[in-house]
Amino acid sequence: MGFLQFMLQDVTLPVETAGQTDLTILDFAIKGGWVMIPIILLSFVAVYIFVERYYVIRKATKDDQNFMNRIKDYIHDGKIEAAVALCKSTDSPSARMVEKGITRLGRPLQDITTAIENVGKLEIAKLEKSFPTLATITGAEPMLGFLGTVIGMVQSFYAMSQAGNNIEVSLLSDGIYTALITTVAGLIVGILGYFAYNVLVVRVERVVFNLEATLTEFMDILNEPVKK
Repeated sequence: MGFLQFMLQDVTLPVETAGQTDLTILDFAIKGGWVMIPIILLSFVAVYIFVERYYVIRKATKDDQNFMNRIKDYIHDGKIEAAVALCKSTDSPSARMVEKGITRLGRPLQDITTAIENVGKLEIAKLEKSFPTLATITGAEPMLGFLGTVIGMVQSFYAMSQAGNNIEVSLLSDGIYTALITTVAGLIVGILGYFAYNVLVVRVERVVFNLEATLTEFMDILNEPVKK
């Protein structure tokens, strides 16, 4: 009850002093203590992964709409080398899948399908590179924030125990800042990282759909009768 009465008596102090100091984002980060260091560093890593993967995946989704038509014409005309050269000059997962299929021409269709699917899996694995790291950061950031909360509360209660009956707001402020600021920072980075991760997953699923469509179209080309 003594502590509650003290807090009620001093509840007007922040209002009186609020206009005297303008805290910047850097000031808040410093008040958050050492826990803010890994939170900030991991946030930079998450931003880098998102930007780099977004660019790579976006590039993979851009396929030449006329690519499969040209492949079809080359195969029907027996210009296998020209078809392979076209695949090599086209930097996309679909082109690399088709190239593998063309190099397997003459073998059973099941072998061709398996070879193409294996290439497709490798291409998807390349696109999902660093996804586990981003997911780990997304999950770890809130936990780091909660760690800062616990540390801040420990500091506050320790200060209270040392002050005895002479409790002052200044003794509690550092611990409270650490507790609240690290929690907010960890949650913000975690939430943004969660959305960023799912944006990348959705775009990879779009690439998977395109690869499946390419596989189906390529196998249809092989099954079509050659026009004489």
